[in-house]
Amino acid sequence: MTNVSKSDSKASETSGFAPFRQPVFAVLWAATVLGNTGSFMRDVASSWLVTDLSSAPAAVAMVQAAGTLPIFLLAIPAGVMSDILDRRKFLIVIQLLLAAVSASLMILSYSGLLTVSSLVALTFVGGIGAALMGPTWQAIVPELVPRQDLKSAVALNSLGINIARSIGPAAGGLILAALGAAVTYSADVISYAFVIAALIWWRRAPDADDALSEHFFGAFRAGLRYARASRELHIVLLRAAIFFAFSSAVWALLPLVARNLLGGDAGFYGILLGAVGAGAIVGALLLPRLRSRLDADGLLLASAIATAIVMGMLSIAPPRWLAIMVLLVLGAAWIIALTTLNGAAQAILPNWVRGRALAVYLTVFNGAMAGGSLGWGAVAEAVGVPNTLVIGALGLAVVALVLHRIKLPIGEADLVASNHWPEPLIADPIEHDRGPVLILIEYAVRKNDRTAFLQALAELSEERRRDGAYSWGVTEDSADPEKIVEWFMVESWAEHLRQHKRVSKADADLQQETIKFHIGPDRPVVRHFLTLDARRVNRKSKRKTVTT
Repeated sequence: MTNVSKSDSKASETSGFAPFRQPVFAVLWAATVLGNTGSFMRDVASSWLVTDLSSAPAAVAMVQAAGTLPIFLLAIPAGVMSDILDRRKFLIVIQLLLAAVSASLMILSYSGLLTVSSLVALTFVGGIGAALMGPTWQAIVPELVPRQDLKSAVALNSLGINIARSIGPAAGGLILAALGAAVTYSADVISYAFVIAALIWWRRAPDADDALSEHFFGAFRAGLRYARASRELHIVLLRAAIFFAFSSAVWALLPLVARNLLGGDAGFYGILLGAVGAGAIVGALLLPRLRSRLDADGLLLASAIATAIVMGMLSIAPPRWLAIMVLLVLGAAWIIALTTLNGAAQAILPNWVRGRALAVYLTVFNGAMAGGSLGWGAVAEAVGVPNTLVIGALGLAVVALVLHRIKLPIGEADLVASNHWPEPLIADPIEHDRGPVLILIEYAVRKNDRTAFLQALAELSEERRRDGAYSWGVTEDSADPEKIVEWFMVESWAEHLRQHKRVSKADADLQQETIKFHIGPDRPVVRHFLTLDARRVNRKSKRKTVTT
């Protein structure tokens, strides 16, 4: 009986489809596929219509940038909201906003009033909705599946997006060619109804509302502090920024490749995008097998080289059938890169800051895509589309080889809250907004152990900053060199109490490695010092006098 249980557990960890055993995940996944299919239909209509309204490469790239620039600007505030608001209700409101955007495009297109300006403006509003939705949608994944299925769930989400990518653009292109843009936009409006219905059906457990619940600006600062202090996240962000900045050339210029280099119409452009989606499906299905042969860095390098080859092939205006084949390869490479980077980010983030940190990742991703789209559009204006694709391909191949030495984090640490810090001793109740708070930890360390201790303490400092400290340092007693004091500051008493709840089991192990150098009979002494405000003290004294 025990062996069967272990076998089932092992199968759950290795099966790429294990998350579908969770009904809520399965329903939301299916609804998301339908919703994204409609979104891709809308996008192919917008991308093609702008080539009818203007033949300038900069105008085409502007529509691409309008969809991604809001995500660059708003993803971090959106991530904050995803961590402090009810995620289900927040997603429902966002879906209603996106449905309103598509309805507006439908009405303007039907009445013949759609212009480049209105198309860019509504695409920008749609980008705002996507900015608000992205961190929240990704942050709910750990709520829907067990931890051992998290990477598989991330891969399945990417697979779902690319199933939609394979169906939506092709269907959108055909509907656009046969029935016009208004009908294409109306299909997107209908798709949002399925997503909203699924979110209403999901009975998410309400978030605990206690005295330590975060507010927007405090949560915003805490998220930025975490992102600034996490070296593992920095590596993911660097690798993502460089990859997407160079590979964005093919996405920004693909409408012009389809129309000008390959001589296609709206239907053919939809087929090209459908080929990307179909290739992504194949890539997602092959990904578990590829992971058994290549690590995350190998997968990302292979994706970059494959993308560079595709860009080079498209620059020579190949036959249409060959262009479809190479875009199948592009889709596979794209899904492997996205899943690898997204999985690396998800695996290193604790739940308390997941939405905010993923928002930083999405900001970098979309900033690189938006900036890359504008930049490559300007380059194409100067040297032409084929030469721009060649420049992008060469640049992507070179930087991929250079950055291959900077390894992505594995993300196997136990990030569950340890709750091992004892409650701080207080003489009187402390107001939560009082601060800053200075925390002192006194260690007794032998001189021979000092170097090793300081190295361990330096690693621990990153954890202190990630979990809430805005300043950190270490001092020694001038009268007793074996007495070393670590200190750090947090902005308020409430933030320090939150810090108690944020320390993970992996961080607890790191703290234990530091404490083992302490030679005192008891554990290191911890003291908390609160900033004194003379005006606050005077007000309290006056109240006591009046009461007396």
